[in-house]
Amino acid sequence: MSMTSLLTHPFTGHAHGHWRHRYWTMVDHAVRWNRLVRSRDSAFKNLVWRDQLRFILGRPIAVNGETVARADEALQWLFRGQDATPDDGVSMGYFPLSAHVEPWRPSYPETTGYIIVTLLEYGKLFHNTQAMDRGWAMGHWEVHVQMESGAVQGGVLVPANARKPAVFNTGMVLQGWVALLEYRWDDSLAQAAIRAANFLLADQAEDGHFRTHGPFVEQDRIKTYNVLCAWPLMRLGRLLNHRGYCDAALKATRAAMAMQHDNGWFAHNDLTRPEVPLTHTLGYTLQGLLEVGAIVEDAAMMAAVTRGLEPLLAQVDSQGFLHGRFDDQWRPGGFSSCLTGSAQIAIVAYRMYQLTGKITYRNTADRIVNFLKGLQNITTPHPGIRGALAGSYPMFLGSYMTAGYPNWATKYFLDALMLQNIVSK
Repeated sequence: MSMTSLLTHPFTGHAHGHWRHRYWTMVDHAVRWNRLVRSRDSAFKNLVWRDQLRFILGRPIAVNGETVARADEALQWLFRGQDATPDDGVSMGYFPLSAHVEPWRPSYPETTGYIIVTLLEYGKLFHNTQAMDRGWAMGHWEVHVQMESGAVQGGVLVPANARKPAVFNTGMVLQGWVALLEYRWDDSLAQAAIRAANFLLADQAEDGHFRTHGPFVEQDRIKTYNVLCAWPLMRLGRLLNHRGYCDAALKATRAAMAMQHDNGWFAHNDLTRPEVPLTHTLGYTLQGLLEVGAIVEDAAMMAAVTRGLEPLLAQVDSQGFLHGRFDDQWRPGGFSSCLTGSAQIAIVAYRMYQLTGKITYRNTADRIVNFLKGLQNITTPHPGIRGALAGSYPMFLGSYMTAGYPNWATKYFLDALMLQNIVSK
């Protein structure tokens, strides 16, 4: 990693964001430092120091091979995340320095929804019945916690009277239900999926954008990454021969494509800072357009994916490091990497390789995934750390899901590992 990368700090680098954001970032870091010093979790403390030193020194960390073994370790961590909750949902993740009593956070309906897809794919690829069974249990749990409106709540699970609807979360749970229904029909899941799809249709504005973003994100009128909801809508529409769902999915993709600049960058495409979107939300947008475009064989949609993907792949360094945010000129918006986003960009690149045969997509995706492997600890006996992928690199001073392991980072890492295994054969 270059010295330029190290100096592109959120406090001293590009002039992105407001001073208020920078102030609260520094406050958050100070609070975490205090908790780290006082923490009795010596394994986690040692990992933080090693991780920070490795980042500063720019040491190579890529791991070639070991794909199947590391995929199994990621799977086992997701299993432990489910076992850490009192229900069949998956814990939001492991955050040992949070203000909460337990480092394993409560079940998270949104990401449990698309973890179902991962478990089904793993079960089919490796003939793992436990992964399949757990995926089905998650799907039925999601029916139990679905709101009466058909929506899925934002945030971690809360009592029914405190739940607030969120379009994106609804679409991600719909992903899980559709994947289960495509594998085997289930009336209760089908009815839940229809209720969710109807909520999405009712929420879609005339311009194709969805409106109910839910809590925990900035309430901008447009959230371009909501286009990922179009993928399960299209699949459900085809499964049920429901033209309305298919039309809504296409309407959402056209709305997202209208947000793309000539250089491939997408506007209005972040949870909180649309001027420098995360690779995480860029990955959502690219995957939504890619998968719908592949289903309907839409050349314009696939061209939009190419325009948005190739500038990102050009930013991947020789080690596989990718910055976590980019402005509208594709300049890094911070010094750290969003590891979830890196895994998602690798997934899109692998899928483009499968669809186009262009070897540079596969080679760059391999470089990213091998870098991520080097950040996955598979030797520690610590159940909250082993097999997981952190939110950021460096994990303690990074800007996304800092000092913890969100379940969706490991989910997307596992998806990328499975694709690496598939394309290597």
